[in-house]
Amino acid sequence: MYHVLAAIGSRIYLPSGYFGTVKYFGPIDGTAGLWLGVEWDDSTRGKHDGIKDGKRYFNCRVPHSGSFIRPSSACYGYPFLQALKNKYVEAVHGTAFQEKIVLGSSNGAIEVEAVDLDKIRGKFSNLERLREVSLDNEMVSTGNNPGEILSTCPNVRGLDLSATLVSSWDIVAMITTELHQLERLALNRNRLTPPSSHLPASAWLRLSELQLNGTWISWEEFTSIAILMPQLRMVELGYNGLTSLSHAKISTVLGHIEILNFDSNKLEDWQHISEAMKPCTSLQRLILSSNGIERIPPRESYSSHLQELKVLSLSSNKIHNSRDIDQLYEWCPNLETLSLAKNPLSEASDVSRSARQQVIAKIPSLRVLDATAISTKERSDSELFYLSFVAKTVLGHDEDKLKEHPQWKTLCMKHGRPAESTADRDGRLGRYLIEVKVHQCSEPPEGLFTPGMQGGFIVSTSLRVLSTMKLGLFRLRLVKALGAGKNPRNRYNICVWLRMGDDTLALLQNDDQELGWWGIENNSHIVVHISRQTES
Repeated sequence: MYHVLAAIGSRIYLPSGYFGTVKYFGPIDGTAGLWLGVEWDDSTRGKHDGIKDGKRYFNCRVPHSGSFIRPSSACYGYPFLQALKNKYVEAVHGTAFQEKIVLGSSNGAIEVEAVDLDKIRGKFSNLERLREVSLDNEMVSTGNNPGEILSTCPNVRGLDLSATLVSSWDIVAMITTELHQLERLALNRNRLTPPSSHLPASAWLRLSELQLNGTWISWEEFTSIAILMPQLRMVELGYNGLTSLSHAKISTVLGHIEILNFDSNKLEDWQHISEAMKPCTSLQRLILSSNGIERIPPRESYSSHLQELKVLSLSSNKIHNSRDIDQLYEWCPNLETLSLAKNPLSEASDVSRSARQQVIAKIPSLRVLDATAISTKERSDSELFYLSFVAKTVLGHDEDKLKEHPQWKTLCMKHGRPAESTADRDGRLGRYLIEVKVHQCSEPPEGLFTPGMQGGFIVSTSLRVLSTMKLGLFRLRLVKALGAGKNPRNRYNICVWLRMGDDTLALLQNDDQELGWWGIENNSHIVVHISRQTES
């Protein structure tokens, strides 16, 4: 019996929860009986690489993920239809009209009477009506006799065979060939050997969505299978340890794919990724989260095969330089949605505090950043802030600014050049001294600078300060200048807004930055709201 079940390459399961692939079946020197040599999906279950007492019995793809077990201790799975009936067909309970059932969410504390449950069971057991089938973790290991699956559940559109004991693409094809309506297939966390023979062309004719996360499939293996999937549009290949996308079998099928998910692989080379996407001429969405990408190189003379890309996820990588965002726009000029969360660029640092504004200003086509829509107002504020930032941080002529900030000229044409302090050419201390117009409000403003703002201005005055003053110190200066600091027992919340060129108000929050960094200059208008909180 075990000779059949434990064929090399077959999949097994232990009641303790471990999945593995049979790499050896036979005797071990110095022991009695037969053994299975297994490479475990979870390498922590392993003890060695297939070597026992100096003799190699099998090889492991992942170091120290192998061990030997007795054949009798493993589960070898069930045919597809048996697993389907185990999941979806519940035995009738007889003629009883009423039954007592325990509510699962009550941990056995609540028991209720239910009426005519056998009718409900009968509806669910009508397998011909099934459209979506989930056999995740249901230990499917093989198909059935020809025609049996087709006659039992002919209308299945979506099938989940994740974490099963299916061991090869031949077995997958044995099942799916009979599901003529199949459009979505999930094979996550399986270990599938390449087909050993010619697969039937009818196996995946209608398939449009395929999930292969955690299967350790290579890009080459995937493309060789994708040739048989002419309708394929969406593919997930996350958690596969992919380091490159080389040696692909180029086919017209890749030209139909619109969504590719490479989450949590090791694809670190942006230029290589772009080159590999050359056959994917319809690609709209690309997921590259958690791949260790550190930089986006200049495009220069390289061809970009991501020009039509609309959605890109680069979250949880190692991008740290804002210049990479300029270069990203060169590669992806039609990008509309971008995820950059959990990169050094967007984490706590001086750069990160203005990272969102800079990214919005650097990528004109962007509509959504880190799952938050970009409003017309936010784009305008971000671009004005960015212009002021460039004017203050990059000295010299427009050519110098344009070299470091490619959007400088375009944004100047859109919004006008930011006013630059005439003191920039003066070498004395006075070059840093600016006069700002301060307006105190009785209530927080609603976003626009107008004389009739909510509650009106309590005080309007002028204040001379150094442009190099930190925002935190400027807040304290405002409290004193506005006469709000006479009682030392009082503590204050001081909110500060800067009037932008289009009369919108930008809230200033980073106390460690200088006023000049924020774009505050001579004759800038500052709106202040001070609320008092007495210590208890």
